[in-house]
Amino acid sequence: MAYKVSRPNLTFAEKIYLPSVLAGLRITLGHLWRMLRGKTHVVMQYPEEKWDSHLPEYYRGAPTLVRDEHGRTRCVSCQLCEFICPPRAIRIKPGEIPAGDKFGKVEKYPAEFDIDMLRCIYCGLCQEVCPEQAIFLQKQYALTGTARTQLMHNKEKLLEMGGIKTGLVNKWNEKK
Repeated sequence: MAYKVSRPNLTFAEKIYLPSVLAGLRITLGHLWRMLRGKTHVVMQYPEEKWDSHLPEYYRGAPTLVRDEHGRTRCVSCQLCEFICPPRAIRIKPGEIPAGDKFGKVEKYPAEFDIDMLRCIYCGLCQEVCPEQAIFLQKQYALTGTARTQLMHNKEKLLEMGGIKTGLVNKWNEKK
């Protein structure tokens, strides 16, 4: 059974939307008046002014890979970040370290590490699950490109964006 919903009768002014238009115009003129008097700064000149100083500490931006202080990548290619990524934006192809190498105990390294920034939802799960603290969400918010391929970040691009992170890295620790 259908219910009939009665609608209120509108006045003539409400039918032509005049009160709503005037209220919006009043707000706009108020902003203009305060800006002309120098009371508020409404416009940000984007390339010169950025939000970097106003970003909160917990801001989650673009995911990046980091190196240790010796220039080695911290990632052990455990693929936990790939498995936990909700939109499947991370793709890792592990490579094996030769058994005779000094760090042969590590077994794997990321031969390929790709993140599709167009699919990434910046949730931070990859950073939370990483056992070696190899992936971090930086405070970069201006990722642009003219083609989809420019926003597919490979291992070299991610390491370049991430920089160096100091501290204990379990995979390079000879005692483990």
